[in-house]
Amino acid sequence: MEYRTLGRTGIQVSQLCFGTMSFGDDADAVTSEAMFRRCRDVGINFFDCADVYAGGQSEELLGRFAADCRDELVLTSKVYFPRGEGANDRGLSRRSILLAVEASLRRMKTDRLEIYFAHHQDSGTDMEVTLKAFDDLVRQGKILHPGVSNWSAWQIALAQGICDRRDLARFECMQPMYNLSKRQAEVELLPLAKSQQIGVISYSPLGGGLLTGKYTTTKRPETGRIIEKAMYIGRYAADVNYEVAQRVTEYAAAHGENPVSLSVAWVMAHPAVTAPIIGARNLDQLEPSLAALGVDMAPPRRAEVTALSVDPPLATDRAEEGG
Repeated sequence: MEYRTLGRTGIQVSQLCFGTMSFGDDADAVTSEAMFRRCRDVGINFFDCADVYAGGQSEELLGRFAADCRDELVLTSKVYFPRGEGANDRGLSRRSILLAVEASLRRMKTDRLEIYFAHHQDSGTDMEVTLKAFDDLVRQGKILHPGVSNWSAWQIALAQGICDRRDLARFECMQPMYNLSKRQAEVELLPLAKSQQIGVISYSPLGGGLLTGKYTTTKRPETGRIIEKAMYIGRYAADVNYEVAQRVTEYAAAHGENPVSLSVAWVMAHPAVTAPIIGARNLDQLEPSLAALGVDMAPPRRAEVTALSVDPPLATDRAEEGG
């Protein structure tokens, strides 16, 4: 296992991060622990969670499994999405953040989180209010560094400017979606991260299952997130996504590789990505993602795999001028 520095923090994290969304949901406690221990066996020290995963059970299970090795681990959680029925049980208000972090710390039975993410942008709360609340948590030692997920590049850049001006703890890690079918992060988010030394733990390297070899332009499994869950159905509805999936599957087969391993390795090799977040419902699903550690993804090979996909539009309309 290779360990990489997370942005400017000095924290060393494994080149794969394990996402625990399945803990207590698609994976029961026994299966969840087996996956946690397998990740530890291969050297993963980085585990991502959120307060809304499995209604808080994911945090509880992760905290239980981490108890005997807590100081060896880098743990995250998130705040924004509804976690209760109350009108204020959501969002990035100061009240919401302070209550949510205390609940996460209790569930995980830990005194701090290495990274605490704003899980989504909250248009109803002044950004400075959110950033000041995160800064207070850093000063209290309850979180070590703020992070941000699902914000646009301009929103993150604006936040960093506010933090610099007011001497607040800035976002040190971002969590964008990034895979061979969804490459929008390449346009502005990943360049911003590289320029400003922000760590990146990208999610959904397999496109919700799209890039596992189960989907082509003519083939669909009977079950799966893209088949059953509205969010994923909408995200990958366009025909071009299945064309990319077919090309990736055929390329992997021609090179004697698993498309899962190939897809994860492709994300892991991007120079701005610290660690892709892998996930699984069971040990059998987990193994191909772990096998990405052994896939050759030197720059020429990565360019070859990238060509299987579709380049995202540029950030401006003046492509003819280059630069």
